Amino acid sequence: MAVKIRLARRGRKKLSLYDVIVADSRSPRDGKFIEKIGTYNPLTVPASINLDDNKAFDWLMKGAQPSDTVRAMLSYRGVMLRRHLQIGVIKGAITQEQADAKLAEWLTSKENKIQSKIDSVAKAKQSAAKARKEAEAKVKEARAEAIRKKQIVAAAPVETPAEATPAEGEAAAEPQA
Repeated sequence: MAVKIRLARRGRKKLSLYDVIVADSRSPRDGKFIEKIGTYNPLTVPASINLDDNKAFDWLMKGAQPSDTVRAMLSYRGVMLRRHLQIGVIKGAITQEQADAKLAEWLTSKENKIQSKIDSVAKAKQSAAKARKEAEAKVKEARAEAIRKKQIVAAAPVETPAEATPAEGEAAAEPQA
């Protein structure tokens, strides 16, 4: 029996979620499976991958073949590197301690990259929200100014040019006296 590690879709239309499953390669996508080893949500930034790394590693060592997407996820999580290092240990190329040290070093650097990505996304989101609030404040201020001008124009009496002329003449006559 050929065993695959692949995705099984669940969730509703345009809000997909996936289960990472181990299944016979002949079973349908959303059909019978052997074991569920995690979930995958591509809609979050960065995508959420909840995976039991030890189960995935065990299945890979037993010969299960991951699909392309699952292979990318396993590489992202370090399971494929762990498998590669373990095969090196089995062949005698490196010791188990060296393999564990390399894996730990890679995992810490990967965790730092992931955390910096999450921080940059949060910072970008925060700056976008700040810019949006500033733009809204400018629009609100412009509207308030327009309303204030309308109220001033409506409250002021309308002068005709004929009324303005005698007033200016009277004002000019008073200083001469």
